[in-house]
Amino acid sequence: MTPEVVEAYGVRLRPFRIDDAADVVEGCADPMTGRFISGLPSPYTEADARAWITQGAPAAWAAGGAAYAVADPATDRLLGAVGLGQAVAYRGQAEIGYWVTPGARGRGVARAATRALTERAFATGTARLDLLTHAENAASQRVALAVGFRFEGVRRAANPTRGGGRHDLLAWVRLADDPSGPTPRQLPDLPEGGLGDGTVTLRRLAPDDVDLMYGLHTRPEVVANQAPPVPPERAAVERRCRLAESQWLTGEIARMLILDTASGVPAGSCGLSVSDPYAGEGSLGYALLPAWRGRGYATRAVRLLAAWAFGPAGLARLAAATMPDNVGSQRVLEKVGFRREGLLRGRLPGLAGSRIDDLVFGLLPEEFR
Repeated sequence: MTPEVVEAYGVRLRPFRIDDAADVVEGCADPMTGRFISGLPSPYTEADARAWITQGAPAAWAAGGAAYAVADPATDRLLGAVGLGQAVAYRGQAEIGYWVTPGARGRGVARAATRALTERAFATGTARLDLLTHAENAASQRVALAVGFRFEGVRRAANPTRGGGRHDLLAWVRLADDPSGPTPRQLPDLPEGGLGDGTVTLRRLAPDDVDLMYGLHTRPEVVANQAPPVPPERAAVERRCRLAESQWLTGEIARMLILDTASGVPAGSCGLSVSDPYAGEGSLGYALLPAWRGRGYATRAVRLLAAWAFGPAGLARLAAATMPDNVGSQRVLEKVGFRREGLLRGRLPGLAGSRIDDLVFGLLPEEFR
């Protein structure tokens, strides 16, 4: 590939110039950029920017990759960068990456630049592009999906963490002959950010919901109804909240809070996981804080979740399981139309090597009440 100027989708891709240095510093010295691109110098200085423009970018081109400045077509002012690296010519593959200056975020710049360079790469012979994201970088994952990349899996401990250690990367891939347009999602976003029936509202779990989730899921009666019956560590709950949006985007699980609509006060949590994507089956679960039990909130939440699962999420069947003695939860499921399907003996791990039975319920769309 040669460094020709590309104008498409409202952005200009051009070679870097020395007068881009100040904008490169603004973008690369930003804490969010440094968090998700751990290999950048820290602190990032003008000398680093000049070294990139005069040495780093030319080296990327010489190695068979690309290093474009992303500019505003009207002003030619730098908005970010997009490039190709890790090129393997005989495989026809490369890795695409990007960053955007703080002032240009939220304007679709990364999406436009990634789409433009992806099309150019495929037009010049590339067969496969990888896009690797930090597991907590949901904004970048949304870019990948919008440009037609598909989630392929987790590369464990694939990248060094700034300050020591290593972290996972999520691999998103697009092939030259993949369909154009955004990648269809197994778990779409909630309409207008939430589901509601006038009494109960469901919204996506967020990173700042840690205290609520830790308090709920360490309650003895909640712990008793999970397998194994061991309360989670706070660090595990923090990670669950931080990764909630990413796991939603990859189609693994949609985690939500249950809120009282009138007050906005959290009443509990619920979730829908895609247990068998090929069969179109999902599995749901829920838990309520004591003050909200016995008021129909769990039933309302399950109805909202089931309607969304059979509607926008396009699932064909829902499953739910309870401990055999959890009669209250079983009544909730039956009110929504779930039918008892059987007892799976010793299915789940218990304490000290013991096993726990699992009572399974199922729901089809025509049975939903």
